[in-house]
Amino acid sequence: MSSQRILEPPRELWRAGARELAHGVVERMSVARQALAEVGQFLVEIESRGPMELFGHGSTAGWFAETARISPKEARDTVARAVAVNVGRNLDGAPVPAKAPIAGAAAAVGDLGHQQLDPILAVLKKIPDGASAEDRSGAEQILVDLARHAGPQEITNAGADLLAHLDPDGNEPKDEDLTPPSREVHLRKRDDGWWRLTGLLDPEFGARANALFETWGQRRPVDEDGNRDPRTPGERNGDALFDAIHYAMTNDKAPTLSGDRTTIVVTIPLDTLTSGLGMACVDGVSRITARHARMLACDAKIIPAVLGSESEPLDIGRAARTVTPGQRRALNLRDRGCSLPGCHRKPKHCEAHHILPWGH
Repeated sequence: MSSQRILEPPRELWRAGARELAHGVVERMSVARQALAEVGQFLVEIESRGPMELFGHGSTAGWFAETARISPKEARDTVARAVAVNVGRNLDGAPVPAKAPIAGAAAAVGDLGHQQLDPILAVLKKIPDGASAEDRSGAEQILVDLARHAGPQEITNAGADLLAHLDPDGNEPKDEDLTPPSREVHLRKRDDGWWRLTGLLDPEFGARANALFETWGQRRPVDEDGNRDPRTPGERNGDALFDAIHYAMTNDKAPTLSGDRTTIVVTIPLDTLTSGLGMACVDGVSRITARHARMLACDAKIIPAVLGSESEPLDIGRAARTVTPGQRRALNLRDRGCSLPGCHRKPKHCEAHHILPWGH
């Protein structure tokens, strides 16, 4: 048993200064931790002798929950913690070494409580069996020294660094760890023509998406007139997602759709296309305005489909790009990016559009 400190009860606290109040809190917290450590030593002795023989109870934790009037979970945690940091005995009297003797010694003098012991024990439990006793003891000493002036989260972070050093390969993955992550993305078109994007990303995908937004969604530099980027964080993220999708679709190594890439089949009567009035159908599924059809056709491979009066296909043309690769290179050299005032997008993130409408 560790020596017990008896403190005089506080009197007239309103007369105490800041230092005396702080000292009183620290001292009594130490005494409380010391008392809990001694309770743990009693529980280990009860566990060694057997709660059934002593009290006619099936388990030490169950007896402790009834005696201390606490929840069964708290009682089980307290007993497991006490067994881990104190030396016990088998039924034949042979000693059972503590799993964390250094932490137990610090708890016995009131330096550590369960808030510090639990993360220490969690880290020690994850140390691989192949680690030497010296490495295990050294890791425990580092965590105990840190726990004397640190909180649970700092102990957990330091423990992760220690585990990465002691076991760089980590545990062998289980079958359930190898299952593909569950990712959900939903895209729904609203009545006003806008699209709503929602989803749920796994930790890896979320980290990648966050890195993309932080990199591609940065504020644009101040322009020549001293104007700052007026976009909100959400608008910058939206532009970053658009740039990423556009870059992926125009990349030479991008996956193909039906054997070709960035190909649009627009079914629309010629007079509707030239007048800008009416609707178009993309790939036989989505309906868009004639204006949007012209915008898509500016810098995409387009296959014209001429329809008759009863929407029957009269002629299916060959795929051709309105903007040829040579014209694209010329635009890159001339404009060096987006020509819209205040926009700083690079050529690879830009599309080639007609300045004058097609109808003119």
